Amino acid sequence: MERETLEYDVVIVGAGPAGLSAACRLKQNALRQGRELSVCVLEKAAEVGAHSLSGALLQPTALNELFPDWRERGAPLRVPVTRDDVHYLLSERRSVRFPGVLASRVIHNDGNYIISLGLLCRWLAEQAQDLGVEIYAGFTASEVLYDADGAVRGVRTGDMGLDRESNPKAGFQPGVDLVASYTLFAEGCRGHLGKQLIQRFDLDRDCGTQHYAIGIKEVWEIDPARHEPGKVLHCFGWPLSRSSTGGGAFLYHGEHNQVSLGLITDLNYRNPWLSPFDELQQWKLHPLIKPMLAGGKRIAYGARAINKGGLQAVPKLSFPGGLLLGCDAGFMNYPKIKGNHTAMKSGMLAADVVADALHSEAARPAIPLPAGPSSQPGSNPARADLTSYQTAVRQSWLYRELYQARNVAPAMHRFGMLLGSLFSFVDYGLLRGRLPLTLRDDQPDHATLLPLDRATPITYPKPDGVITFDKLASVYLANTHHREDQPCHLQLRDPDLPLQYNLPRFQEPAQRYCPAGVYEVVEEGGKTVFRINAQNCVHCKTCDIKDPTQNITWVPPEAGGGPNYSAM
Repeated sequence: MERETLEYDVVIVGAGPAGLSAACRLKQNALRQGRELSVCVLEKAAEVGAHSLSGALLQPTALNELFPDWRERGAPLRVPVTRDDVHYLLSERRSVRFPGVLASRVIHNDGNYIISLGLLCRWLAEQAQDLGVEIYAGFTASEVLYDADGAVRGVRTGDMGLDRESNPKAGFQPGVDLVASYTLFAEGCRGHLGKQLIQRFDLDRDCGTQHYAIGIKEVWEIDPARHEPGKVLHCFGWPLSRSSTGGGAFLYHGEHNQVSLGLITDLNYRNPWLSPFDELQQWKLHPLIKPMLAGGKRIAYGARAINKGGLQAVPKLSFPGGLLLGCDAGFMNYPKIKGNHTAMKSGMLAADVVADALHSEAARPAIPLPAGPSSQPGSNPARADLTSYQTAVRQSWLYRELYQARNVAPAMHRFGMLLGSLFSFVDYGLLRGRLPLTLRDDQPDHATLLPLDRATPITYPKPDGVITFDKLASVYLANTHHREDQPCHLQLRDPDLPLQYNLPRFQEPAQRYCPAGVYEVVEEGGKTVFRINAQNCVHCKTCDIKDPTQNITWVPPEAGGGPNYSAM
């Protein structure tokens, strides 16, 4: 069956805050310049926002620049932050509150809003479509296309209608080639194609190691008497402190008597018995949290990895034919626990650079191209060098903000949570990153696990079904769905390796770090089997990051598969 080809000026992979901001800005620039510009956005979720998950507190800096009239346009920013509390949990019973003047030096949310990232992305998609952007939801960008010179010329969407062995079934539909002058990659944290591009073009040659955390989130409807719209609570310490693991928890009071709560667990943790999901369930039992949830109802659940390597882990951002945007590049402000505004700004900067490049190319005299492979659709030997994107980022508030925060995550890794927090308070909270040093941690997260004989076992109590729950009940609330008769999107480089190495050495940690019950070690027919329940996957990418042998690779499933978040 012949594969269809569609041509655009710009193709954007990912309809998150970075990709949609880039699309809007491209069209805004085209309107100002009085020229036509074709822009296409691909989104792997069945609809925009269905895979979007964040805390989320939005700093509206970038939104103010992109749409100064966002209030009149009905942007879903309806709950301003009214109160900021920061607590250190000393134990399962005790806690101490940080004085407001100290806490505000690190976590300052005045002027920010409690939002649903999914709703914001849907709103941004509406603005983009009103400007003339074409958005294709339910289409995965499964492969990067290159021209004869090795430059990116677009992407290919995933084939549909394959069986488990990747054989075409009745109704098979081949993917479509979307070719463009420039392709922007905004897949979010640990992007499948972004990872390939970084390796192919050696984009991380001169930067530090990227680090990650897993964020696990729940949404609850609570007793109106306990609800305080605009209140923000952050916690550090217990239960993660029991295993000397970095991270922290949050609880945000949004609208409609709902609170968003969750736990962020640094993935450089060392104890293979640790389960980030069960750590969250334990945290909810603390006397500071449990009374707020009493009588409430859990209505949503999800998980997602986040970048935390800091500015020094951001790779080179441009390559022939394209750019990296948002969390595909690692633009996350870890001490603020915010990456949406920085992602949006990176998308806007990328759009400005690409718009200028296209405008310059349009102003050049036409030069006949010789026939041959390099003159195929989407190939443009005269394409501009996009390295000015790197300069634009460096000259923006995005760079200044990340530069101030550059030492926070590495300090936690080097000195531990307590001493690292003290160092960060001085460097980031007081001096705003002016210490004349830049810390690095070059040990990747997958290399930190201790073997079993050196780790302290961690046991977790059974869930009560009222405040605490198990993984399968949680996955049900994520509305995740994958057609079972399709190729497994969690690929093992060596299918025998988990049982030969991970099970005896680490008791197969995938059973515990996965927040969706995807991985199990079970007995079948008298044999130990490593089972992958791919239909449970919520696309958090933790397995792709934390597997100690780097044996698991996450690839996009058939289009539209995965969680279906309504307002996360």
